[in-house]
This record gives sequence, structure tokens and C-alpha cells, in this order.
Amino acid sequence: MASIVEAEGLTKVFNGNFTAVDHISFKVSEGEVFGFLGPNGAGKTTTIRMLTTLASITQGKASVAGYNVATEQDKVRQSIGLVPQDLTIDDDLKGTENLLLAAKLYHVPDAVAKSRASELLGLVDLKDAANRLVSTYSGGMRKRLELIVGLIHQPKLLFLDEPTLGLDIQTRTVMWNYIKRLNEENKMTLFVTTHYLEEADSLCHNVAIIDHGKIKVSGSPGELKQKLGGDVLEIAVNDGVDLTEFFYSVPGVKDVKKSDYTYRIKLPSTEEALPTIFEGISKKGLKITKVSFDKPSLDQVFLEVTGRSLRDQGQGAEDRVQRFIMRARTR
Repeated sequence: MASIVEAEGLTKVFNGNFTAVDHISFKVSEGEVFGFLGPNGAGKTTTIRMLTTLASITQGKASVAGYNVATEQDKVRQSIGLVPQDLTIDDDLKGTENLLLAAKLYHVPDAVAKSRASELLGLVDLKDAANRLVSTYSGGMRKRLELIVGLIHQPKLLFLDEPTLGLDIQTRTVMWNYIKRLNEENKMTLFVTTHYLEEADSLCHNVAIIDHGKIKVSGSPGELKQKLGGDVLEIAVNDGVDLTEFFYSVPGVKDVKKSDYTYRIKLPSTEEALPTIFEGISKKGLKITKVSFDKPSLDQVFLEVTGRSLRDQGQGAEDRVQRFIMRARTR
């Protein structure tokens, strides 16, 4: 399938010494949902800003919809839509008015704009709120309106930067359904950045895991998880004695990672190994305080390629957002 986005050695350096994006290369196929998965500060937004012509490229090259990002910026902008992290819709305008304003900026004829606005409002179930001021909208409604503002000029490709950041899980799931419909029913190519593991797993045909400005691994969520293979056993004991060597002696164990009294063990089958593990720990006079196991997940893929869990970092970012909201409410 033809590529609608191509990046080769894409690099962004700020102030001459901080490399936010470090020589990344990737392709996005037309018609797919492509995900950039990584923690805050990984380089996701900076990459989108370069691809959408909002930030200059320090080194490397990129094309979007067949146009050179550095030399054909106007053509790139006409071909894409962008849903940024921060809301750009106007609270003092009605829902429909926001859409028609965006249409004017893209030189969409009035008659076409009105028809398109009505269609898009129906797509995200906002027709009943079309003539209400945006200031009366809930957070989820604002996100849905922001989504369709990026579609008013019928772009070939839509960039969504953390499209569900700050939303509760129920509203987030609703947004995922709208995003899926855009891809499945309208055959639209979507480029999504996220730090939510479930979002990448649910939405994306292909994912690139990015950390500290570098792409660590890429592929479909299924392929990435399959490469890990087997089960992941997490077991904690009541003493700090190092059991790493013991775990490696258990037949089939592929990898062991220790954190304080807790071990994460990769092995083909947890059920086959547990009797040996339990017996060995008991013989050493130790007690098991926690045991759990799971099939490979995207978080385990991230842990494998970066050495740390994205789930923990994602929760921390979410906590910071919630604390900010709480502070704002008490002012």
C-alpha cells in the first residue's frame, strides 16, 4: 500500500543542544491508523509539529501526502487536518460557528461548508448541541468538536495529538469509537500520538514506540506482543535475598528482572514452571507475598525496549493533569 507519510532521519534540536527528536525514520500507509506510543517528553508532539509544518526540521527529510514538508508547506497544510493537545475551539462561538470559521480559513465554499458541518456534527452526535455556545459543552463534547473541526476541509490525513488526554475512561472509549468510524467508514488515514497503552492497542494498525526522541521498535500491536512470547510472571517474596540465579535455573525461563523484592520473569508457560518455583522458594525459607501472571502486553513491550513501564509513567502524567485541574478549581 502507498505511503502517505515518510520520514527519514527526522531530527529536531532546540537551542543548539537539546535533541527532542533524534534521527527517526518511519512510514505510514494510506488508510491505516498509525500510533506514536510513548511517555510525555518522548518527542511525539515535536514530531507532529514538524510533519504539520508548525516546526522546522533540523535534519533529515519528510513528505506528507506526497509533498515535501520543508519546501511545499502550503500543499501539506491543505492536505492534512490537525487535532492538537490543547483545545483551539472558541468558547464564545456556537458549535456550528466554530466549524464554519474553520471552513473559511481553508477557503471552503459556504454552501459546501454548511452541508459538511451538519454531516460532521451528526458523525459525533453533536447535532443537538450545534447551536449552543461551546462554553456550555462538557470536556468530552469539546474534544468531539475539536475532532471534526480538523475534518471540515476533508483532509487526506488527520493528525491527532493525545486526542483523549484528560478524559475519563468512559468518555475516552466513546472518542475511540468515533476515531475508529473515521478510519473504517471514511477510509481516512490517522496519525495518533498517545501514552495510553489501551488506546494504541484498540485503535492502531501499526505502532512506533518512541522514547527520548528515538524510535525503539515498530510494528502492529499483535506483532510486537508476539515477539515477547510466552507468559510474564510477577512474584514477590518477603526478603531481599537475590533469587535471580535461582529463577534462571528453572527450565524455560528466558529473562528475569528484579526490583526490590519483586521479580518479573519471562517464560513459555507459567503453569508448568510454578511448582518448581514454589518448591524452590519454600526450600530457601522464604514466603511469597505476591504472585500474578499475564500474557504479553504493549506495556511489557515498552518495558522490554526501554527498561521501564509506560503504564506507571502514564498514570503519573494523568495524575499531574488531575492535580492541575483541582488547583484551577480552587483558585
